[in-house]
Amino acid sequence: MNITLDGFVAGSNSELDWHFQSWDAEMASLLSEQLCMADTILLGRITYDAMASYWPSSVTDPHFPRDDVPFADMMNNYSKIVFSTTKKQLEWQNSKLINGNIEYEIGQLKKLHGKDIIVYGSSKLVSSLMQLSLIDEYRVWLHPVVLGSGKPLFKKLHEQINLRLVTTKTFSTGVVMLNYGIGC
Repeated sequence: MNITLDGFVAGSNSELDWHFQSWDAEMASLLSEQLCMADTILLGRITYDAMASYWPSSVTDPHFPRDDVPFADMMNNYSKIVFSTTKKQLEWQNSKLINGNIEYEIGQLKKLHGKDIIVYGSSKLVSSLMQLSLIDEYRVWLHPVVLGSGKPLFKKLHEQINLRLVTTKTFSTGVVMLNYGIGC
């Protein structure tokens, strides 16, 4: 999850331009490494719609950076679980729509053999997962920017979440990737 120094994952009007300003090749490489450890991507409706309109056509776009093709292949070929109560059908390959009990569905996914399950964007979904204590690890990309207002990552929490710092990585852009596990 990309987050500003003041705790926002998007601007007041869902702007994300601030995190592309400090993105570089080293960060893209780490993001690819993290995705390689997963085989399932959880998405909310809004993030799904944005990604489904971008990734499927990216590999055939002659202007798409060639070094990003392996990442695009993972995005297109991995299982994508979309949580939405309003969406009726999905077009992006390997996508499954879930509009039922999040706690039950995530429990079933965690029982399956395979690699990690990762969430991209989807702040409403992440908020629900936090409230249900279904997140095992937080990977927060802290950007050196203050928005002053926007969509907070940590909202509507009913109890404290104790985290343990696992790793950090500082980039030349000033971004710090913080990896936290659950528990002290």
